[in-house]
Amino acid sequence: MRCPWPAIRLARALRDGASVVEIAADDPRAAGELASAATAVGARLNVVGEGVFRVERDTAA
Repeated sequence: MRCPWPAIRLARALRDGASVVEIAADDPRAAGELASAATAVGARLNVVGEGVFRVERDTAA
């Protein structure tokens, strides 16, 4: 996906209650945008592979 779609889809998934979201993106800016979106909600961003990101939110809180 091209920016800003990865960050928008991440925000929607987290808003809808997802605790783990995987996103594939081909835009070089996606990593930074996803990191910012994850940080804003207290989640962690992990790089799974080239252009594949996994965002995990701690649900224990």
